[in-house]
Amino acid sequence: MEEINNIEVVPCTESDYLKPFRVHYNQNGTKKSWDFMRTHDSVSVLIFNTSSHCFVLVKQFRPAVYMCEWERNKTQPPQSAEKTEEGAAEAAAPAPESQEGQSASEGESSSQWPPASAGVTYELCAGLVDKPNLSLEEIARQEVLEECGYDVPASKLKRITSYRSGVGVTGAKQTMFYAEVSDDNCVSAGGGEPREGELIEVVKVPLHEAMTFAYDERIPKTMGVIFSFIWFHNNMSPKYKISTNV
Repeated sequence: MEEINNIEVVPCTESDYLKPFRVHYNQNGTKKSWDFMRTHDSVSVLIFNTSSHCFVLVKQFRPAVYMCEWERNKTQPPQSAEKTEEGAAEAAAPAPESQEGQSASEGESSSQWPPASAGVTYELCAGLVDKPNLSLEEIARQEVLEECGYDVPASKLKRITSYRSGVGVTGAKQTMFYAEVSDDNCVSAGGGEPREGELIEVVKVPLHEAMTFAYDERIPKTMGVIFSFIWFHNNMSPKYKISTNV
């Protein structure tokens, strides 16, 4: 998952997933404009395995996160040779082994690319709402099966809530579900759909470590993970009389 090389940044002139627009409007008599992206809505699923009392998350490389880290690292002052020789890995991340063919619009040296781990995040199982003939529950069910390997009937998915994400850029809506699974529901190793370019690692977080995991800023994760763990603590823990170690 973390062997990333031959990086090349190019303009995006056409996409099936993102379409940029600029809207002009008047607000309270003031003329304004705003740039935004049109994209798909999505679903996400908090999966709890009742056999092992753990949450099932996915871990994957996100190019957008990686490039944000690259941009952030560019603004940091260069490390001195003495500091580098001392092995300050946290201050100056090593470049991937093979960087042939890499380029960037700003002409940055390939040695300044962060390690691939800078783009890896922990997330809820999720997917785009891009199948108009399927309900949100059915789309969520497919994602649970493809990404995490659990076969759960759509009728067993509990809707938690829906909310807007990226309100300044996309304004897309995500609907979150809760699914209880057991080891008996596991029919495959998961990992996503290779034909769609997915490369996903299934990760299990023990229930008693969940809130520590959620608030540990050293672990890159989405807000959905944090919110869903809190939701479980407030709504499901009393039902099962189990502790989330808060």
